[in-house]
Amino acid sequence: MRFINGPHHGGRLNAAAERWGIPRGEWLDLSTGINPCGWPVPDIPGDVWQRLPEMDDGLDQAVLEWAGAGESAHCVPVPGSQAAIMTLPGLRSACRVGVPSPGYREHGYWWARAGHQVVPLATAQVTGEDEGWLDELDVLVWINPNNPDGQVIAPDRLARWCQRLQGRGGWLVVDEAFADGCDDISLARFAGMPGLVVMRSLGKFFGLAGLRAGAVLSDGRIAADLAAALGPWPLSGPARYLMKRALGDREWQSAAAQRLHHDSERLKQLLARQGMPGSTGTLLFRYQRHRKARDIADQLARQGVLVRFFDSPPALRLGLPGSEDQWRKLTCALAGLSNVIDQ
Repeated sequence: MRFINGPHHGGRLNAAAERWGIPRGEWLDLSTGINPCGWPVPDIPGDVWQRLPEMDDGLDQAVLEWAGAGESAHCVPVPGSQAAIMTLPGLRSACRVGVPSPGYREHGYWWARAGHQVVPLATAQVTGEDEGWLDELDVLVWINPNNPDGQVIAPDRLARWCQRLQGRGGWLVVDEAFADGCDDISLARFAGMPGLVVMRSLGKFFGLAGLRAGAVLSDGRIAADLAAALGPWPLSGPARYLMKRALGDREWQSAAAQRLHHDSERLKQLLARQGMPGSTGTLLFRYQRHRKARDIADQLARQGVLVRFFDSPPALRLGLPGSEDQWRKLTCALAGLSNVIDQ
C-alpha cells in the first residue's frame, strides 16, 4: 500500500511505455535527475558476495574524508537516503516538523506517518529576514539544493538555524542528494554539531541509484540511535565495496563535476531558446515553471521523452541527456511544442 498511496517519483519507465505505447528502449528518460554518465563500476571480487559485510572496512572514514566532515562527526552508512528518511522520524517523539514546499515529498510523508505535525514552508518565508518561524518548530528538514526548484541556502545560515533549534533540543536535517559537485554548499564541515543531520548519497551525482548507497553524518547520539534502528548490515557488502572505491576516485569526480556544470547550463540555454527562459535547478536537472506544464509533459511523452511535471505550482523538471543523440532528440521534441509553450 505504501507505493500506491505514497509520493510519486520519476523513473516509472515501464508505466510510461505502457501508457503511451512506445517500447521501453525508445524512450529518453529525463525524469529522475540522475547523472546519465555515472561512475564506471568495476568488477566485484567473489569473496565480497560470499561474506557478511565488514563494519571495519574503512568505509566510514572514507565517507568522512570525502565529505570534508568535521572532526566530531560520526558516519552511518545507509542503503540510500530513503532509509534514513524513513527511519529518522521514529527517533523522536511527536513534534512540529518544517519541510520545504515545494520539496521532495518523501520527507513530509514519513514524518507525518510517524505521528509528527508537518509544517510546509514556502521558499519566500524561509529566505526572508524574519526567522521567527523557526521558533515554532522542533525539527527543520531542508533540502540543499532543494528538489525540485534548486533553491540553495548558505551553509553558515543553516548552521545558525541548527544552533537555534538545538537550544531547545531540536534538529536540523539537511538532505544533500544534489550537492555533489558544488562542495561550497555542503554542511558536512559542520557535521558533529549537536542536532545536525546531513544526508549524502551516491544515487545522483555518481549515477548509482540502483546501488542504494549513502551515508548520514551527525553527532554521536543521533548516529548511535540511527544505527541501532537500522540494525546490523544495513548496507550490503558489494555496496560498501563499490561505495568506498567511488568516493576515492577524485579524478572521476572532478571531471564529472566539470561536465555536469557545462551540461546543466546547456540545458538551461536550450529551454530558453525554446520559449522557456529563467529555469532554475542543480547540476543534474532544470526546473521550469509554466502554467501548461502538464500539457508540455504529455506532448513530450508522445515523442518518447519522459520528464517530471508538478501541479502546485505548475512546473517541469528535466534531467540531463547523456549523449549527443539524446540532446538532438530533446531539441527536436521541444521544437515541436511552440504551440503549447506560447499559449
